Amino acid sequence: MIVFPNCKINLGLHVTGRRPDGFHDLETIFYPLPVNDALEVITHTQLQFESSGIPVPGDAADNLCIRAFQLLQADFPQLQPVNIHLLKNIPIGAGLGGGSADAAFMLQLLNQKYQLGLPEAALVNYAAQLGSDCPFFVVNKPCYATGRGEIMEEITLDLSGYSFLLVHPGIHVNTGWAFKQLIPGTPVHSLREMIQLPVEEWKDIVTNDFEAPVFRAHSVLGAIKEQMYASGAIYAAMSGSGSAIFGIYPKNKIADILWDASYRVFTIR
Repeated sequence: MIVFPNCKINLGLHVTGRRPDGFHDLETIFYPLPVNDALEVITHTQLQFESSGIPVPGDAADNLCIRAFQLLQADFPQLQPVNIHLLKNIPIGAGLGGGSADAAFMLQLLNQKYQLGLPEAALVNYAAQLGSDCPFFVVNKPCYATGRGEIMEEITLDLSGYSFLLVHPGIHVNTGWAFKQLIPGTPVHSLREMIQLPVEEWKDIVTNDFEAPVFRAHSVLGAIKEQMYASGAIYAAMSGSGSAIFGIYPKNKIADILWDASYRVFTIR
């Protein structure tokens, strides 16, 4: 059985407070985009994980797909071991939620493969135990998110009339470092309200708090954003704590830009 986990971008991101548990409260708009990994699961004699495509760092035993299987198996002992193969295409450490997507899709795949009958709310609860972004990929629709990102409210936001350019220059931004650069505060206007304005008005009002410190540390990221605006983007921003930069363009009007050969570049028309 095979599924195709997709990525997400953050249309604005505000860090609003620090929590007693050491995490931060935030508000953001999650928006799914069709840049995909491929995740295949086959019943096997033992639990195994292997990957191809972009190298996946860390011990395979700690991969979120393995953890997702173990999380469900703890409550459903009848789950048979599986061989997991992940074809990794979504850039890692880019603010695109690729690892979270893989974990959430793994939960949904197992639910379907073994006919567990888990409703969406239960899958969201399992996903929240794997990571703050994971619940979004169970819903996988535009959402206004608060808390650590796990408290979601579906919103009406259709950007299918635009094209997207997504650029990842291979820079890894440490999320813990990025949070330490910020002083949390309450935004003047909620992203839930601002995102309902026309896309043409987003440039000066829809912001990502991480951009200022991350761009200071990695000036090439700010340069990529400015190059998108210079080439006709209506709105451009960094996703999450970085380092992928996305641009929203008029439909089928993404300019041909000669990017560095080491960059990963995706166009969604």
